[in-house]
Amino acid sequence: MTVYFLRRLLLMIPTFVGVTLIVFMITRMVPGGPLEQTLMAMQMGAGGRSTGTEGGQIPDAMLVELKKEFGLDKPAPVAYAYWLGKLMMLDFGNSSRYREPVLSVIARRLPVSMYFGILGFIIAYQVSIPLGIAKALRHGSKFDFATSAIVFVGYSIPAWALGTVLLVLLAGGQFLQWFPLGGFRSTQFEGLPQFAQKSLDSKEIQNDEGQFDWGKLPFHVKVIDQAHHTALPVFCYIMGSFASLTVLTKNSLLENLGQDYVRTAFAKGLSPTRVIYMHTLRNSLIPLATGLGHILGVVMAGSFLIETVFNIDGIGYLGYMSIIGRDYPVVLGTLSITILLTMMGNLLSDMLYAIIDPRIRFE
Repeated sequence: MTVYFLRRLLLMIPTFVGVTLIVFMITRMVPGGPLEQTLMAMQMGAGGRSTGTEGGQIPDAMLVELKKEFGLDKPAPVAYAYWLGKLMMLDFGNSSRYREPVLSVIARRLPVSMYFGILGFIIAYQVSIPLGIAKALRHGSKFDFATSAIVFVGYSIPAWALGTVLLVLLAGGQFLQWFPLGGFRSTQFEGLPQFAQKSLDSKEIQNDEGQFDWGKLPFHVKVIDQAHHTALPVFCYIMGSFASLTVLTKNSLLENLGQDYVRTAFAKGLSPTRVIYMHTLRNSLIPLATGLGHILGVVMAGSFLIETVFNIDGIGYLGYMSIIGRDYPVVLGTLSITILLTMMGNLLSDMLYAIIDPRIRFE
């Protein structure tokens, strides 16, 4: 089995190179990149200002310097090899939009994506496993059929589409305005819950420049404000995996309840509670436990669409805005991290499967 995992580790190298190479070549061919945007900005600002241009024409020397700055002075294969070599030294390059190292841009948004990812993952498992057990023990009952309708909705509606509906109904539409329209936390005094606005003096929570300072809020207001901004995004995170986890728990438990060892346990006179929770449930949770490896990709990379819908400045939203703004160093940086985490998560899932279930042996 050690040989199998070593082989998997080695296979990660060509997989990573293949995916990043394809995306790198696409960024070289797509029009409207950072070089074109810079040239356009310089030509538009040439009138009436000293930009080093004459009549909107860019001097050849300046054009060569710009190509060198954006890594376009080398052929694509050579440029990719140069980028890959820098990546191995943990140098992701500089963002053409933020004008700072890509690693710093990603590091500031990593805690935000981790917050929503971990919270959504924990709640999804806490809800799905008990519900799946209850559905299996009441298979065919009214409770089973009623909860199956909820599960069906979870399967049918994409999480990002559900987020849009929730924003219209519960946030900023013409119906209810219980939740904010988005963001990680309040950035203005007006964004706080109503009770906080009434009980606080806006001048007491301002910094020296007279701007809103979230850090000066009382602790209980911070907790409520954070929960206020967390509720809808986390609900969408949960719906993304709620249905599959619930059905997997139910089907796995039903399958084990029909095994010979369960009938033998009942024949020995063990109580139903002991048979179900001490024997059957342990074996039924094996498929769920192996899914823990996939948390790496979800937690670290964030949700591309959910963060965009709720305007959450995490890694997913960063990747979206980088694609829109043609900030290719950030696009490649977020892609590299996502690929590595996904591959490591898949490997970790296989390892957990082999550890939890001794019958599994990878050869």
